[in-house]
Amino acid sequence: MSKLRETKRIYRHNRVRKQVTGTAEQPRLCVHRSLKNIQAQVIDDVAGKVLLGMSTLDKGLRAKLKHGGNISAATALGEALAVKVKEKGISKICFDRGGYLYHGRVKAFAEALRKGGLEF
Repeated sequence: MSKLRETKRIYRHNRVRKQVTGTAEQPRLCVHRSLKNIQAQVIDDVAGKVLLGMSTLDKGLRAKLKHGGNISAATALGEALAVKVKEKGISKICFDRGGYLYHGRVKAFAEALRKGGLEF
């Protein structure tokens, strides 16, 4: 059951990736969620480089969070990532939800990024 669900998510993600690409001026922010954690990467697809990556497993966030796989953890990760991305001089991103539905943790993460000052 779960293997089929993950396979369908990957097909959805590949379908979206045909349209969504990141550049140096507007990199792609890719989200991956598991039951226990959430990861995010800021990627320049033209150069093929990951500019920045964060997770709920990072030491600074891990101390604040009781559990890394819930909505409050997604919000905390979004706020922390927005600060780091702004430090790199990036204000516009292209949000890639990774084949996940835009609700729950993914939505909370995206709204925290917007609250942090990122445009997408």
